[in-house]
Amino acid sequence: MPKRVLQGVVVSTKMDKSVVVRVERRVMDPVYKKYVKRSKKYTAHDEKNLCNVGDVVQIIECRPISKTKTWEVVTEK
Repeated sequence: MPKRVLQGVVVSTKMDKSVVVRVERRVMDPVYKKYVKRSKKYTAHDEKNLCNVGDVVQIIECRPISKTKTWEVVTEK
C-alpha cells in the first residue's frame, strides 16, 4: 500500500528533530453546499532541523517514531 503524502506549512520548530505542520484541505459543507477550509496539525520528524516557521513542506507517513510522530518531512518547497 502506498504511503500518504501531505503538503502543509510549518507552524512550530521548538522541539528537537521535530516540527509541527498545518495541513489545510477544502471540504464541502453539508448544509450550505459551500467549500470551507479545514486544517489539522501533524507532528513530523525533521532529522537535521532544516525547517523554519513558514516553510511549505511535504510530509510522508512512516513508522511510529514516538507517541505523536508518525510522519517525516520529505521535501521543502
